Amino acid sequence: MEPKKLVEIEHLQQYFPIAGGKFFEKRVVQAVDDVSFYINKGETFGLVGESGCGKTTIGRTILRLYEPTGGKIIYDGKDITHEKMLPYRRKMQIVFQDPYASLNPRMTVGDIVGEAIDIHKLASNKKVRRDRIVELLSLVGLNTEHANRYPHEFSGGQRQRVGIARALAVSPEFIVCDEPISALDVSIQAQVVNMFESLQENMGLTYLFISHNLSVVKHIANRIGVMYLGKLVELADSKELTTNSLHPYTRSLVSAIPVADPKIARSSKRIILTGDLPSPVSPPSGCRFRTRCAYATEQCTIEVPEWKEVSSNHFVACHNLDKVK
Repeated sequence: MEPKKLVEIEHLQQYFPIAGGKFFEKRVVQAVDDVSFYINKGETFGLVGESGCGKTTIGRTILRLYEPTGGKIIYDGKDITHEKMLPYRRKMQIVFQDPYASLNPRMTVGDIVGEAIDIHKLASNKKVRRDRIVELLSLVGLNTEHANRYPHEFSGGQRQRVGIARALAVSPEFIVCDEPISALDVSIQAQVVNMFESLQENMGLTYLFISHNLSVVKHIANRIGVMYLGKLVELADSKELTTNSLHPYTRSLVSAIPVADPKIARSSKRIILTGDLPSPVSPPSGCRFRTRCAYATEQCTIEVPEWKEVSSNHFVACHNLDKVK
């Protein structure tokens, strides 16, 4: 039986206007440019790439926290690109990157988690509301007395748990996890990733897991998309992408994954990119990666590489796949 697609984006574009052009010239940041992928129900889709490549923008645009410049957003078979979002807010939620900034310091944890219950009128009385808040806190490893405390009384890991409890309050189907562990200590990261996995198993959740850390994403994601400067450059199953990457940019990310075995680590060669990340205000012509690519040719300057399926469910956009070693 073929898996059911829950979220699809088709040719998504997100451009942000910026001030400072000459003679009223309109300038834009091309944060996301012609990106298409789908996420199956119950799976975790990982989105990786360096800072500023547009991954967070994709997550927020899917939830329509930003209105898309172009393209389509389809949720559960329905085009929601221009729909009113309140009915979908119950189905789609987000866990933000910074647990310090995303929680209101003047609200108790109970009220933070209970806010969505109130907005969507999910509790018939105060007791039902209170019981639901306690249940949500215990789901994420916090206890009853935590409900009366304020965010500043918690550690970073605990605050992120509060953020996760808040996202779960409306019983969503789909959660955008926007770099949910990058602000946490390494010792806490594994706990939070494990919690995401067990919540998915118990509640049938679907995740878009956004991170710049490929070594974390390869553990949690079923499929991974790699972004560079607003474009998707490669997409494949998690194992296929990390063992048989084809795009030179993906190769450099995979080469940076730490290896536990010292013998293998010594023999593996790190691929270090030269040059700086170009500006999304005026990206390079043709292939956007060409300014940092060892295999770039004149064709790469002129022509945007075609997004093609090179083997089953393995997509890549590169002119010189035969040369990449």
